[in-house]
Amino acid sequence: MRLLYTLAWWLALPLVLARLWLRGRQEPGYRQHWGERLGFYGRQSTPATDTIWLHAVSVGETRAAEPLIDALLAAWPACRIVLTHMTPTGRATGKSLFARHGARLVQSYLPYDTGAMPARFIRHFAPRICILMETEVWPNLIHQCNRYKVPVVLANARLSQRSLGKAQRLGKLIADAARGITLVAAQTQDDADRVRQLGVRGVVVTGSIKFDVVVPEAALATGAWLRGAIGTRPVLLCASTREGEEQLILAALGRASLPENALLLIVPRHPQRFDEVEKLVAAHGLAVQRRSGLAQDDAVAAGTQVLLGDSMGEMFAYYAACDCAFVGGSLLPLGGQNLIEPAALGKPVLIGPHTFNFALVTEQAIAAGGAALVADADALMMQAAALLQDRARLSSMGQKALAFANQHRGATPRTIAAIKPLLP
Repeated sequence: MRLLYTLAWWLALPLVLARLWLRGRQEPGYRQHWGERLGFYGRQSTPATDTIWLHAVSVGETRAAEPLIDALLAAWPACRIVLTHMTPTGRATGKSLFARHGARLVQSYLPYDTGAMPARFIRHFAPRICILMETEVWPNLIHQCNRYKVPVVLANARLSQRSLGKAQRLGKLIADAARGITLVAAQTQDDADRVRQLGVRGVVVTGSIKFDVVVPEAALATGAWLRGAIGTRPVLLCASTREGEEQLILAALGRASLPENALLLIVPRHPQRFDEVEKLVAAHGLAVQRRSGLAQDDAVAAGTQVLLGDSMGEMFAYYAACDCAFVGGSLLPLGGQNLIEPAALGKPVLIGPHTFNFALVTEQAIAAGGAALVADADALMMQAAALLQDRARLSSMGQKALAFANQHRGATPRTIAAIKPLLP
């Protein structure tokens, strides 16, 4: 089965590279570092220190990995980390987050899973361990790690019932890969139970590392500046929105009874859609202003109805600047996004009905009183209007969100403890 999978990769590779080039029209980063994606790295690496390899596919996983990376470098001070990504935005986020670690952290793209390419990566960087974040299971990568005696850890792992079904339909390919994983550090007991159904033997429950995130002081400062630029207007943030959701939100805004001077702050999840969303806002007859157009001494114009968050790496700043936050990817059946970040900043959280990727944490946040479920975009606007016009309720819900986030901290040290036997 894995041989057929490998053959499929080689046959698809010209199309994959063509798609990479086409995506580079909107995101130039996709046209850079192609050698890394193909497993070519130039001169053989001869590091003076041992190497820990951690893979974080894109922005969300990279930000989630921050507490774990800091803890790994502290626990193994003689090691360096090679941090791999699949997307330019993930790489840019890593560069911004981890510049403070200097030469102790090296970045690269993950090579395509052809077998030969991951093997070249392993021979070049000689990692002592491979740590994959959340849901990344690559059959050839895991096979090559096993071949070169590199333990494989799936950290902060989550597996929905839907994803389990998809994996099981792939049969022996995923079963063999699962048996090649040395350790899974699962977010919840349900995640652990589903992972065991795939055949993984070493499974522990550590909780979600995302609760251990430390909000950067620079992000808080940017958030305070942005809030000052907005002024005293109530702010509803729609964060990490996905294609199709902005249309629903903007249509509902026209029917809503938000406070008259309320500002809608929209931050699309994918940067290539910033221009598209700006045109969509204008098509609804709404006055729009872009975050990128704000200089340090500027203010958001009084007539602006929608502020478009068109910057990367500033999500914490946007959360800090708002009064309440809707977390996108949940109005449509896309699985939702991480609601821990706004909760960690003490912001009331609104979330749509489609949260299967974050089901338990969403249920827990709602039960704690720090989040509320909305059935659709109209319900979102209704809930937001009620909160923005009731400061006492807004404050109480925010305090409960913060208490919920603080209650679930501690996954990082538990994950480090689980890894230690594999990395003396």
